[in-house]
Amino acid sequence: MPTIKIAPSILASDFSRLGEEVRAVVDAGADWIHVDVMDGHFAPNITMGPPVVAALRRHCSVPMDVHLMIANPDEFLEDFANAGADIISFHVEAANHPHRLLDKIKGLGCQAGIVLNPGTSPDEIEYLLESVDMVLAMAVNPGFGGQAFIPEVLRKIQDLRAMLGDRDLEVDGGIDARTAPDVIRAGANVLVAGTYIFANPSYVEAVEMLRAAG
Repeated sequence: MPTIKIAPSILASDFSRLGEEVRAVVDAGADWIHVDVMDGHFAPNITMGPPVVAALRRHCSVPMDVHLMIANPDEFLEDFANAGADIISFHVEAANHPHRLLDKIKGLGCQAGIVLNPGTSPDEIEYLLESVDMVLAMAVNPGFGGQAFIPEVLRKIQDLRAMLGDRDLEVDGGIDARTAPDVIRAGANVLVAGTYIFANPSYVEAVEMLRAAG
C-alpha cells in the first residue's frame, strides 16, 4: 500500500487569505495542496483559474494538485502547467481524446491524473491505465464542498486499487475522520479533504486525524 497523503482542498479555505491558508495547512503537515477548478459548465459552480494557482505557487512548498472539473480541459493544460501545477487531472467524462491529454500533461512536465465521477465505472479508464500516474475517484458529484460521502464508491475504490498497483489513488468528497478509515481500507492513499480540515480550529489536529486513519 502506498504512503498515505493528505491533500487539503482550498475550495473550503478562506478566500480572502488564500496564501496564509496554504502556508498554514502545509505547516500543519499537508502533503499536497488540492485545487478544485470548476467552470460553471461541467460542474455547476465557478471557482478559480491559472492566475490563482500562479499567485499561490510562491506560498506553497508541496506539490500543487490541480483537479480540472471543466468541459474543455485540453484548452487549459498549458496555462495551469505554466502557473505552477505539479499534478493535473481531468475528468474522463469531459475528454474526447484522453490519451492525447495525458500525453500533453506529461509533456508539460506534470504528473497526469484521470478522474471518475461517482456514476462512472472503472472500466471506462482501463484502457488508459498505462498512461496515468494517478486516478482520482470522486465520492460526491462535482460542484460543491461539504457534500456527504457516497458509500457505494468504496467498491469502486477497491476495484481501482486492484487495477493501479502501487500508483496513487486519490479520493475526493466527504472525507473526514469517520469516512477516512473505510476509504483507506478500500485502497485509497491520497485523501482530499476541504471542509473537515478548514472548519477545524486546529489544522494540525485535522491532518493528523486523517493520517492516523491509515
